[in-house]
Amino acid sequence: MKLIARNNIVNKKILVTGGAGFIGSHLVDKLLAENVWQVTVVDNFNEFYAPAIKRANISKHSDNPNFSLAEADICSAEAVREIFAENSFDAIVHLAAWAGVRPSLLNPKLYTEVNVSGTLNLLEAAKEFGVKQFVFGSSSSVYGINSKIPFSEDDKISHPISPYAATKAAGELLCHTFSHLYDLRTVCLRFFTVYGARQRPDLAIHKFSKLIWEGKPIQMFGDGTTRRDYTFVDDIIQGVRAAIDYDRSNYEIFNLGESQTIELKELIELIEQNIGKKAIIERKPMQPGDVPLTFADISKARELLNYNPTTKIEQGIPKFVEWFVKTQK
Repeated sequence: MKLIARNNIVNKKILVTGGAGFIGSHLVDKLLAENVWQVTVVDNFNEFYAPAIKRANISKHSDNPNFSLAEADICSAEAVREIFAENSFDAIVHLAAWAGVRPSLLNPKLYTEVNVSGTLNLLEAAKEFGVKQFVFGSSSSVYGINSKIPFSEDDKISHPISPYAATKAAGELLCHTFSHLYDLRTVCLRFFTVYGARQRPDLAIHKFSKLIWEGKPIQMFGDGTTRRDYTFVDDIIQGVRAAIDYDRSNYEIFNLGESQTIELKELIELIEQNIGKKAIIERKPMQPGDVPLTFADISKARELLNYNPTTKIEQGIPKFVEWFVKTQK
């Protein structure tokens, strides 16, 4: 029996892989709040960080009839196919991945299996079961050490400097291939350092906040002058949601960033101000795979997705710290 939303629009079906994670759970919140989607989340709750955190991210939806959870590994083509066979999805948002530049140096085989083979399994299933909209979560890491600033979707990405970046670039190429061969619309979104409530504990803003809060030293790699384009999660979700509806071409790549950069040492100072404690800084050399700068040209996303990020880092960090402090009580 098809579910009917309160506004009398028949529910559309969407699959969100990695839907219990940081970005994924925010997207699930957004889609369910619209009350026109039946949302299926695929997540294997791996140990990259505490599975309990991911379960908590989606726990409030457990009684929602428009929500379902499939605990499965996208590396299993059989498991993926079974999920597709039991549903008739209108769209897929593929966010499941092993993330992080530095960890990928330690286990490139795992990153390739999940981020490349897992993506291929989903594209194959989308082709077989006639899904027409496939949104792929890519990364600004694909740009490597880009000499042209800001980074544009037309820039070459043939020189990644970490296995993670290479797997995301490979995912984009697979999306293009399936779009060309099988009339599957694929939209690749290059996320620029996302932060906000529920941010993964291994990421800089969350990790620094926790260490400063606890009075423990933080490691600052390099001289603190590396710059990042940090993007507030609400702005990212605005872009992802627009990509789900995008229909002007069969293959596109979009940068989703704030188009504003901040130095690492300035970021630390901003966190200090909002937590109300000084950081104990332990200086370390630059790490292999790290890039000196990320900076998004978002003019294409503004034009074609009506993407309009509104949360500058000076407003986003206080929001993040407010959430973080609540988690420490």
